[in-house]
Amino acid sequence: MKTVKPKKFLGQHFLKDLQVALDIADTVDTCPTLPILEVGPGMGVLTQFLIRKERPVKVVELDFESVAYLRENFAQLGDNIIEQDFLKMDLSTLFDGKPFVLTGNYPYNISSQIFFKMLDYKDLIPCCTGMIQKEVAERIAAKPGNKTYGILSVLIQAWYKVEYLFTVHEHVFNPPPKVKSAVIRMTRNEVTELGCNEKLFKQIVKTTFNQRRKTLRNSISPILEKGNPLSADPIFNKRPEQLSVQEFIDLTNRVEEALGAQTSNVEE
Repeated sequence: MKTVKPKKFLGQHFLKDLQVALDIADTVDTCPTLPILEVGPGMGVLTQFLIRKERPVKVVELDFESVAYLRENFAQLGDNIIEQDFLKMDLSTLFDGKPFVLTGNYPYNISSQIFFKMLDYKDLIPCCTGMIQKEVAERIAAKPGNKTYGILSVLIQAWYKVEYLFTVHEHVFNPPPKVKSAVIRMTRNEVTELGCNEKLFKQIVKTTFNQRRKTLRNSISPILEKGNPLSADPIFNKRPEQLSVQEFIDLTNRVEEALGAQTSNVEE
């Protein structure tokens, strides 16, 4: 069968360097024995190394041409070639409800959404590796005080240890992307619960970073009224990129307490 033509609307950039593919495949060895789910296998350049790991491998691919290519060239995968949209999948039954490793040369246009979905299934995904845009990888791995530190940094680092492994240059892809890429690995930390209202935590992180140039006193106003006594605290003079994950957790608890007092006053 002829090769698959990369489709721009699917964010496809097919990796053609076998050594890079092998290096990505080896990142899953941090979680040995666990089954593997590869997202966006394309023509299987990474898949060929993953299936040598002697553990269950499933691949999920939305592009019908790529699916046909995989079925012809990776017949041993059989029903483990899943023709679906990863973002719409129920991952809880994928390996009979057992944990698995998530990996792939992720489509650039949905990489952030893939990691938000990973967070939804964090108890099933102890390890996630793969290749994404360099700037997204830097954002995920960024520490407080860094200009790239943001929503993804905080929400992922709350649950995962993040390792920026290596940079990948444009010329190893077809077609070459306009940006450099990077391979990262995220491994679940020991946190089982944040110790705060997780829904409010996410809301505070997203709300404040959506106005990251403003101090917390101004950016958090959609959640906490400006006149609330809590907003006089010195922490509200900071901008969101100055807060660690733990400081966001502490802030969430204080905001929840303040909101409770605010509601009580209204009711009285």
